Amino acid sequence: MLAIGMGRTIAVVFDCDGVLTDNGSSWQNIHTKFGTDSKDGSHKKTLEMFLDGKITEEEFVEHDIRLWKSVKSDIHRDDIMRCYSGVGLMKGARDVVEELQSRGIYVAIVSSGVDLFVGAIANMLKVDDWAANGFEWDEDGFLQRGLPTRVYSHDKGLMVDKLARINGFDTSGIVSVGDSSTDLSMKIGESSFIGFNPARERALSSFLESGVPVVESKDLRDVWPHIFDGEEFPGTN
Repeated sequence: MLAIGMGRTIAVVFDCDGVLTDNGSSWQNIHTKFGTDSKDGSHKKTLEMFLDGKITEEEFVEHDIRLWKSVKSDIHRDDIMRCYSGVGLMKGARDVVEELQSRGIYVAIVSSGVDLFVGAIANMLKVDDWAANGFEWDEDGFLQRGLPTRVYSHDKGLMVDKLARINGFDTSGIVSVGDSSTDLSMKIGESSFIGFNPARERALSSFLESGVPVVESKDLRDVWPHIFDGEEFPGTN
């Protein structure tokens, strides 16, 4: 087993979709609800362009919003929240967060997903801090446009670095956990990264090429031995 806990872990930063929650993408959940995930194939094509870095975060979001509004012109905040009905926590997520915090370890979420969803998960798990992307709403709660990007999918390390600076963390004590190839950007300075539940084949390939530990599981407790040098999650023996 490739263990990464060489020094004392002081902070663990999680991606949200597919890591703390058992869903592929909080953006994809909206497409599924509105039936735009397969509409003329443009979403898939735009997604691939975005993952390849050919279009910006803002261009990707505005394209998504146009697709949704082609189905429902007036989209309320409640419509977006209903897209997440039935989405649950990843197995072991609550246990891992609680056990980390019981050891005095700072827990944060850095996600390029939808802030309405990520914020609800952050509150549910009582994490120490979180950041995600979102939308601008009018005074009646109807969707206007995307907000300026807070978390860049291809450079999530900017937000991890910000959290480290604000809290005075040495990067050697930070472990990030993500499920996609772009999540590798969370690895800053001397910090560590664990690939969990790889979202796509490109994610698994990127993790293996980068030499990071990979946990092909849907139980978040399985990352524990990689954080704490082979230690099994408490109570699993």
